Amino acid sequence: MGRITASRTHLQPDPEHNSLLAGKFINCLMLDGKKTTAQRVFYDALKEIERRDESGDQTPIEVFETAVENIKPYIEVRSKRVGGASYQVPMQVNRARQQSLALRWLLGAVRDKKGRPMHLKLADELLAAFKKEGAAYTRRENTHRMADANKAFAHFAW
Repeated sequence: MGRITASRTHLQPDPEHNSLLAGKFINCLMLDGKKTTAQRVFYDALKEIERRDESGDQTPIEVFETAVENIKPYIEVRSKRVGGASYQVPMQVNRARQQSLALRWLLGAVRDKKGRPMHLKLADELLAAFKKEGAAYTRRENTHRMADANKAFAHFAW
């Protein structure tokens, strides 16, 4: 049985931009251990962002980092059973979970789109998240809205 290692202790930054976040994203993007393919998709998406960039005041890697930052949820609801009833209790999200949720939602949004090359879909979603729109950003907004709606149960937080 393979030993599960804490990924952040072994996490290598990506070779081109030396960014730990990009390295983590490439690992999440990777399927069947094909890291080179995942890297190519990621870097092609960054090139596409650079090509489409009108303002030119931010590098593609900065666009990526800002996009991930925009998708991170700060509060979420968690189920808590109290006396036979389940309540959706709003709770703060810790930093590691914020990042993993942001990356998961981003990849989910990209993989849900069908019929175009992966790097183009990824570039679209990153630019959308950068502008605070798109599927992944909507998911974050819905999470925040749910937490807001269930504020009444905040006193059950543990």
